[in-house]
Amino acid sequence: MSNDITTETLGMLKGVYQGGPMAKAGNTVTVASGLVNYDLQAPAKNLYPIITILSKKIPRVKGNGGPATNWKVVNSLLGSGFDSMGWVPEGQRSGAMTLNATPKAASYVTIGEEAALTFEAQSASEGFEDERSRTSIRLLQKGMRKEEMAILGGNASLALGTSATPTLSAAGTGATLPSLTYSVICVQLTFEGIKNSSVSAAGVATSKTITGQDGQTYTLSGGSGMKSTAATQAVTLGQTLTASVVATQGALGFAWYVGASGSETLQAITTAPTATFSAPLAGGNQAATAITADNSRNAALAFDGLLTTALNPANNAYVKQLNGAFLTGSARGSVNEIDVMLKAMWDQYQLSPTVIYVNSQEQQNITNKVLTGTSGSLLRQNIALGEPGAVVAGNVVSHYYNPWALNGGVMIPILLHPDVPAGCLIAWADNLPAQYQSNEVPNVAEMKCRRDWYEIEWPLVTRSYQHGIYAEEVLAVYAPFAMAILSGIGNG
Repeated sequence: MSNDITTETLGMLKGVYQGGPMAKAGNTVTVASGLVNYDLQAPAKNLYPIITILSKKIPRVKGNGGPATNWKVVNSLLGSGFDSMGWVPEGQRSGAMTLNATPKAASYVTIGEEAALTFEAQSASEGFEDERSRTSIRLLQKGMRKEEMAILGGNASLALGTSATPTLSAAGTGATLPSLTYSVICVQLTFEGIKNSSVSAAGVATSKTITGQDGQTYTLSGGSGMKSTAATQAVTLGQTLTASVVATQGALGFAWYVGASGSETLQAITTAPTATFSAPLAGGNQAATAITADNSRNAALAFDGLLTTALNPANNAYVKQLNGAFLTGSARGSVNEIDVMLKAMWDQYQLSPTVIYVNSQEQQNITNKVLTGTSGSLLRQNIALGEPGAVVAGNVVSHYYNPWALNGGVMIPILLHPDVPAGCLIAWADNLPAQYQSNEVPNVAEMKCRRDWYEIEWPLVTRSYQHGIYAEEVLAVYAPFAMAILSGIGNG
């Protein structure tokens, strides 16, 4: 009955306000009064990218238990006598050939992520979105992004150690760096170190103790090596201070601490082993004293990703550190440094990459070196019929022709990967050519999964739903020589 009275009363009041004497009353209600509806669009709009190129591309294969996956590699067949000569006299037998075989293993590790949803948050989300389901989806997405990073640059084996001492110089005019004898310290970074570090926030990542949802703790190394010995250089007003360092193989980033001796602070992170300083130094950044140990790898917790596998000298992949030098055009529509890399892979292993992954910076640099005035006579502009004079701007080099391959060469796609560091490119034969008896090695690399992604909704111990998602896996790279790395590429 009370609801009917309320409805009737509201109807009467509506009539009064629309035409009665109260319609012109001065007691005005506006939007600013706050008596308005809340127009909330459901569900929440997820505006974060989930890019998992490598985890989708690399086959996932079920493991067979045990602490590691193991395999044998036959590296070469060694002929008797002279290895390249097969001559045998009439009626006689040849000597016996030998083979070079190596046992290999990759230990399984666990990768995971967790999330929690309070009872109150679950109740408050009713009518907006199914927050328990959404939490599970977002948890899986974050776990897969972490796996993508691990596949690209996880590091269990490659320790950077102590950086070499920087070499310094001062020259030029017009800079505003104050006069002082500056001290410079370098800290080298792995792929993970680049991702975990920044100049203006927390600084270079060293190590972090994580408290799990179960209350237990563990420690992760952030991807930074041990700091170098300090080098000093006198600078007068107007000069630019230049620092460079001999890079350790495996270093993809370089953190530079600059200041008066004993007061060096983080001023730059570069992807080439060189840096310049021409303006007054920034204040309030991380001090070099924060770096006290080599935190470049997680030997017991991680597996080696593609970059680490290729950069490890024991794996014999082609690696070239450009030390800040620019890529150079060949004047015939190619890039000299990439040509040298492709030729070396053919000369040593008789194979060609099937893909080149690059950062946006290197895609632009490759394009700038190829599409030049000197290469113009080698290029052709196609104009569609019906669009006379129409030219589309923004050309990009999307493929690279490799003449050093069987059957007249191959076209290699150049693909953007958002996680490849600037100043770096990785070329990879993700399937071996027929001469490698690829039926015996159908996958050049596999995600060997002792237990693939699984979710746990933990028993209730507090008034929140706690979710965990985990995988027990390892990246097994069977042909590490089928990769090549150019690093330390200058931006220009």
